[in-house]
Amino acid sequence: MAALGWLTPRRRSATARSVLAGEASAEAARKSSQEAPPVTPTEPEFPVIGDDRAAAFFDLDNTVMQGAALFHFGRGLYKRKFFETRDLAKFAWQQAWFRLAGVEDPEHMQDARDSALSIVKGHRVAELESIGEEIYDEYMADRIWPGTRALAQAHLDAGQKVWLVTAAPVEIAQVIARRLGLTGALGTVAESLDGVYTGKLVGEPLHGPAKAEAVRALAAAEGLDLSRCAAYSDSHNDIPMLSLVGHPYAINPDAKLRRHAREKDWRLRDYRTGRKAAKVGIPAAAGVGAVAGGTAAAIALSRRRR
Repeated sequence: MAALGWLTPRRRSATARSVLAGEASAEAARKSSQEAPPVTPTEPEFPVIGDDRAAAFFDLDNTVMQGAALFHFGRGLYKRKFFETRDLAKFAWQQAWFRLAGVEDPEHMQDARDSALSIVKGHRVAELESIGEEIYDEYMADRIWPGTRALAQAHLDAGQKVWLVTAAPVEIAQVIARRLGLTGALGTVAESLDGVYTGKLVGEPLHGPAKAEAVRALAAAEGLDLSRCAAYSDSHNDIPMLSLVGHPYAINPDAKLRRHAREKDWRLRDYRTGRKAAKVGIPAAAGVGAVAGGTAAAIALSRRRR
């Protein structure tokens, strides 16, 4: 009994403290189980999976592909003897001037259109489509920006349609869209009669405001809600198209588009290295200008040596 008496006070004192500690612990556990875990704020998911009233519209030149599709196509046609060296030099200079100046001169644009149309006049549409497949493999496939390609794929993975929108000939644009697994393409339409190019355009080149009108028309036909759509471009000339949609992106933007995008709080993505972007001192779309200018210079130098 003595031993028991010695233990009893200690046991009672410990039990009182244990009960207090246990009750406090149980109460804390009960409250913790009833409280929802803290939620970290995140941006809304975009593109929205399963939103079939949304789509994405991508400019081509210097947005999806480095350089101008029409210039690369011209290189392929020159290789196939569609036109002579003097025509290539003229075409290259027009491309270089446009890219370096960053603006369109109406006379230059008209001259470039006339040159391109004169090259294909009399050729069959099917012939140009077939050649376009070859030229894509030769000059375009390795010039696709991986970053922009990933953006397009995200829309496709979300179940949305993705369209190229470009001033390049629609036949070439469709080849590129098909090779990239995109839905389709909006491009400049050259007139043809019985499958042969006439050397005229249907309307005007799909450029600037015309792109916006094409997107608007396609959205209406497809039942799209433009406020839920996205558009991507490198050029300030495409501000009308970018302004149509609820999710505009400036990709590898030229100086004017970069300023506008920052003012409007649009998202920007730049997949060029700093060295490439600065090569001609911005406009950032001048990559093809460097190529075209170099081609023109090389031809001119070659002539002088003769």
